[in-house]
Amino acid sequence: MALMTGEEYIESIRKINMEVYMFGEKIENPVDDPILRPSLNSVRMTYDLAQMPEYEDLMTVTLEDGRKINRFTNIHRNTDDLIKKVKMQRLLGQKTAACFQRCVGMDAFNAVYSTTFETDKACGTNYHENFLNFMKYCQDNDLTIDGAMTDPKGDRSLAPHAQADPDMYLRVVERRPDGIVVRGAKAHQTGMLNSHEVIVMPTIAMREEDKDYAVAFSVPLDAPGLFMIIGRQSCDTRKLEGSELDVGNAEFGGVEALTIFEDVFVPNDRIFLNGEVEFAGMMVERFAGYHRQSYGGCKVGVGDVLIGAAAVAADYNGAAKASHVKDKLIEMTHLNETLYACGIACSAEGNQTESGNYMIDLLLANVCKQNVTRFPYEIVRLAEDIAGGIMVTAPSEKDFRDPKLGKYVEKYLKGIDSVSTENRLRILRLIENLALGTAAVGYRTESMHGAGSPQAQRIMIARQGNLAMKKELAKTIAHIKE
Repeated sequence: MALMTGEEYIESIRKINMEVYMFGEKIENPVDDPILRPSLNSVRMTYDLAQMPEYEDLMTVTLEDGRKINRFTNIHRNTDDLIKKVKMQRLLGQKTAACFQRCVGMDAFNAVYSTTFETDKACGTNYHENFLNFMKYCQDNDLTIDGAMTDPKGDRSLAPHAQADPDMYLRVVERRPDGIVVRGAKAHQTGMLNSHEVIVMPTIAMREEDKDYAVAFSVPLDAPGLFMIIGRQSCDTRKLEGSELDVGNAEFGGVEALTIFEDVFVPNDRIFLNGEVEFAGMMVERFAGYHRQSYGGCKVGVGDVLIGAAAVAADYNGAAKASHVKDKLIEMTHLNETLYACGIACSAEGNQTESGNYMIDLLLANVCKQNVTRFPYEIVRLAEDIAGGIMVTAPSEKDFRDPKLGKYVEKYLKGIDSVSTENRLRILRLIENLALGTAAVGYRTESMHGAGSPQAQRIMIARQGNLAMKKELAKTIAHIKE
């Protein structure tokens, strides 16, 4: 099958009989729901750009067998693939100023690929063959895959098997000759709603007592027993008001869901891990590494838009020539490019796994994500500084269009004379969207907690930092003999 167009993608999602709830009601038509549709448009961009010759090298991959696939379903074969992944993510962030949602599936693809290979080698299982068949199916049909790792976790001080409620981590509740039955939930599922398939993975390293929780598999989004409860976003109901201006980014967005697996059946050929606790941690670590690399691309692309919006706001305010404004824009650019440099660096320093695919440099990937937990917050702070308080105090579009009130909004919220008040309000609302509105989920809080909270990266940095080697370097230079 050829690569899908964006419109074909939209129609393919429309055909899936998903069970979706929002605000206490079942959503019968998620594709056309005004709150949810912008997130679907963001994923559509990953299909639209793949059709454009100027982006072909970044968005697509031609495999050795001649098949042309979307890069989001690619298995990284070299460091060039890893680098192009980051560049592709930056491009999509620039085009949408939102979360385009397919990164987690791509990162799950590569983590499961190598982990199943090593599990089979050690345990004599056939998980890698299962995954290869699933991978080819997704590639040939140009599917969007979600990756589901984060469990609710309950009491963080207790292991999965020790929880008061055993469903706080997704688990196997029944093993049958033809497959398994799983129960639990996956939280913060970005893009699940807009996917064809989901890959489920463990969320932490496990011991023998947690055997039932060491499970990885794939199911389609219309699997019986699977349903989603859509999460709230700041300012989300503005999309119901019919105002393009007040939304800030009317075309694109993201969406998150609490996804419930209520006794979902998984056939044997869709199982990628089933009780091999010693490989749960490997899958988690590799997925986290890939996903921490991803943030050096996607967040940078969105950052490009925010920096541009702040610069436009400065122009419209008549402050673009002020030295302190210039310096703030320089600092925003410096921070953003530092994130990108980390994403490229951990890609360029990647190494081949036993399975043949390429893994990023784990230390540099964790340094990348550690910076992501900080720098977007500072970029947002500087953008708000440049934009001014009117970013959050401006009247609504209804006031602006009102026959009586509009002339006052037009008069008193004017910036420089050559720019309309409406255009000034539009750029301010875009900044608000990224700093405080629906897009802040993906640009701010996801930067903190996505792919693991800050302490998770610090643990990995300590583990990967090779302090013993560095001590020896110092002792050698100091001529210390022990």
